[in-house]
Amino acid sequence: MSKRVLSILGLILVASIALVACGGSSFECEDAIGCVSYAEGEPVRIASALVITGPNTQLGLDSQYGVEVAMSFQDTLFGHEIELQAEDDGCNAEGGQAAGQKITSDPSIVAIVGTSCSGAGVAMSSVVSEAGYSMVSPSNTSPVLTDPDIAWHPGYYRSAHNDKVQGAAIADFAFNELGLSTAAAIHDGDPYTEGLANAFRVSFEALGGSITTFTAVVVGDTDMRPVLTEVAAGAPEFIYFPVFTAECAFLAKQAGEVAGLEGTVLAAADGCISADAAAAIGEAGAGMYFSGPDISFTGSLYEDFKAEYTAISGEDLLSVFHAHAFDAARMIFACVEEVGVEDGGDLHIGRQDLRDCLSATSNFTGITGSLTCNDYGDCADPKITVSELVDGEYATVWP
Repeated sequence: MSKRVLSILGLILVASIALVACGGSSFECEDAIGCVSYAEGEPVRIASALVITGPNTQLGLDSQYGVEVAMSFQDTLFGHEIELQAEDDGCNAEGGQAAGQKITSDPSIVAIVGTSCSGAGVAMSSVVSEAGYSMVSPSNTSPVLTDPDIAWHPGYYRSAHNDKVQGAAIADFAFNELGLSTAAAIHDGDPYTEGLANAFRVSFEALGGSITTFTAVVVGDTDMRPVLTEVAAGAPEFIYFPVFTAECAFLAKQAGEVAGLEGTVLAAADGCISADAAAAIGEAGAGMYFSGPDISFTGSLYEDFKAEYTAISGEDLLSVFHAHAFDAARMIFACVEEVGVEDGGDLHIGRQDLRDCLSATSNFTGITGSLTCNDYGDCADPKITVSELVDGEYATVWP
């Protein structure tokens, strides 16, 4: 071999060493749907899509603070700081689609915690799935989102319960605990409200109860008396309206004005559990019940969580899905740590690898319990309670 060839090979070797020393990457992405790559010093980027404006703001901010606490506890991933891009899901399909399109237009975002509302989740999960991203929702509870025959898409997961569980629980409470055998259900057409109202109907009838009316209000309406008059015609002992804050408050306050509903027991759900909702309902909430996730968490992790939540937000806990959001973010972080590939100071994360890891989540220890994902993204350790409004506070009464 000539001295000239040896000299050239030597220069190539030196250049290669210098390239590696300067952070050059030899990584080749072989992931089926692509990789997210971060150079040394760049933050790992996640997004949230939660309802952070409008009448349901406390529902979404509660979850966003949960994500921020998880980021604080995690600190870094492979030495990279974690950065959050917060979007608003609007608590509707249009907002979910818009947030999904904005997030997936940014290839530096690795995964999403969202959405707050199931109506937004149905639209957004389609956009996210098609783009190859992963999302974990802390509060989507509609059964359709994990039903492969209706609205499930690959890359969708949730740490929140499936409302088939909540519907069965509130039916059990009304039929067996309160001893009531006739009921009406009211929704607003949203996948969450209609799905939960229907889950209640199915379970209540299976127990031997009768549904006298199954009907809907229109989001944005303020006069609920026509719908309540329709319901009163069936003389139900129990009315379940799992709708959001504004409509929930109008239904609760106007039910007492409708003839035939004077002694009827009223109940709502977790879309109407917040300080804002309690204030909007006011005195009409006396004797009213609310189904939702059990948040009587214990242990040092939750105590540390609450302290950090208050430090970040400057507020007490706002709603009921903060811990579910914390667990959702931590599931994502755990999978980044499992599938991430370091190359010098660079970090590479395969999008399909991340989905595969999330799908394989088993016995993951979270504040909300031990989470294990099934084939269609239901990961929760579901526990449901029923509360009563007492002096503006939600007090657990069952079980």
